[in-house]
Amino acid sequence: MEDVEFTLYDLRVETIEGDKPFVCSHELGSSFELRGENLFFETGKPFSLYALSALLPLLPAKQRPLNEYDWMATDHVIACPDPHCGARFRISRIGKNRFTRADTTAEPLPENNSWKE
Repeated sequence: MEDVEFTLYDLRVETIEGDKPFVCSHELGSSFELRGENLFFETGKPFSLYALSALLPLLPAKQRPLNEYDWMATDHVIACPDPHCGARFRISRIGKNRFTRADTTAEPLPENNSWKE
């Protein structure tokens, strides 16, 4: 049972324009990708630590299959955490990968998992 698989989506997070000028160090088009548990940044392009810290809690949920009525399945543009900054960050699914449970955890699969949908 430990070789069972699950799917995670690969994500791209890209800096886009909002309705106000940027006041932080953002650069239009700067981005990173999330594949599995790993972040991949464009070489030489800055990405704000503060923006990253605001985005990180959303990314694991965005990687997973979602119910069509869940707000996580429809809200893909996130504002910069600085209320004076007009930068926005678009989260896009760019692919998907399959992972085995055995490769991602040492925790045995419980017989009755109350978290299962």
